[in-house]
Amino acid sequence: MLKFKTLCAFAALAAAPVAVADELSETGEFLDGVAAIVDEGVVLKSQMRDQLELIRTNAAKQGMQLPPPSELEGQVLERLIMTEIQLQRADRLGLSVSDERLNLAISNIAAQNNVPFEAMPEILAQDGIDYAEFRRSLREEIMLSDLRNIEVGRSINVTEREIDQCIADLEGNMVANSEYELSHILLPVPESATADQLAEAEELANQVYAQIMNGADFREMAVRYSKGPTALEGGSLGRMQGQQVPTLFVDVLQDMEKGDVSRPLRAASSFHIVKVDDLRSAIQRSEIKQAKVRHILVQPNEIIDDATAKQRLEEALAKIRAGEDFAEQAKLLSDDPGSANLGGELGWASPGTFAPEFERTIADSEVGVISEPFQTQFGWHILEVTERRVYDNTEDLKQQNCIMKIRSGKMDEESQLWIQRLRDEAFVDKRI
Repeated sequence: MLKFKTLCAFAALAAAPVAVADELSETGEFLDGVAAIVDEGVVLKSQMRDQLELIRTNAAKQGMQLPPPSELEGQVLERLIMTEIQLQRADRLGLSVSDERLNLAISNIAAQNNVPFEAMPEILAQDGIDYAEFRRSLREEIMLSDLRNIEVGRSINVTEREIDQCIADLEGNMVANSEYELSHILLPVPESATADQLAEAEELANQVYAQIMNGADFREMAVRYSKGPTALEGGSLGRMQGQQVPTLFVDVLQDMEKGDVSRPLRAASSFHIVKVDDLRSAIQRSEIKQAKVRHILVQPNEIIDDATAKQRLEEALAKIRAGEDFAEQAKLLSDDPGSANLGGELGWASPGTFAPEFERTIADSEVGVISEPFQTQFGWHILEVTERRVYDNTEDLKQQNCIMKIRSGKMDEESQLWIQRLRDEAFVDKRI
């Protein structure tokens, strides 16, 4: 993000509106230019050029026709403007994403694709993606997600009544027992819209729907008209379990099949058109393996080094094996404030609850056999698995998914209003 003082460097280039075409200097080198001034920053022509190239490449791979260049450039420029506005707000709030957090996010992406973290640069390069640019974009995406959670998410509450109603609605509901791949077109309504503005938005929604029914490609209509966050990707919302489907879509999806497109749906601040790209039955019951665990933690500090922490646990382990009570040793020795007074009890734990080293030790431990001292990021531990079970967590998942679904529906609506307010309050001078 460029600060205001940087604008002078682009003054000559930004003096008049320009097209998104490459300009050459006398030496044959490409010059950059300003596409838009946004408060104290700018959107550069090079940013537009990169985004347009990526969208066109992806569209070509998918066989998707894009709107005319002027319309597409307008969509891309508006997205970049909105991103710049949010990045400046994040900067004012002092938000940042550490390298450790970024690396963890990349590790998760690598794991989801069954590739090692170290191979990511090479794999991305095969798709023509620069690794440094990938890291920059992902860091930006995480930061903007943090910003939305701070500005919008913290004000969203989910009540017990809403959860109970959601579960009741989903019981026996075909949508809840299915898995969907959806695409979606979002047409916003101005905040405090007049009757004429509402009628105009509804008319546009009906026109877009009619074009789709007459054979227009849904993805192309999304790129051209949608203001949703995935508009330039054809409106794809990806794959989701039925219980994760936004509440607004549940009723209409009841009678829809693969390939169907909904009539425009009215929400508080927008109209939506939904397409079912894929539909299949989902597993109705869920079971997970759980372990009941207790542990003793000794944390190194200015007085106790790693060797001393480990030695204290070895001494405690010897006492327990000689007949002393594990719970009493935990109360005397453990530095874990949440479990020490409970005799080290952590209760029933599902996979993914603890640090990786802790998880591996649980997996490798026999019931009733105390582990040797081992280290995690929190310090040194010994642990004992006291029981194992296969737990039916279907009802837990229903509640968790309902909470996610309700929050997601509220978040979408509130985020759209929040983004529009940011846009209305910002100074934007488009130079294209």
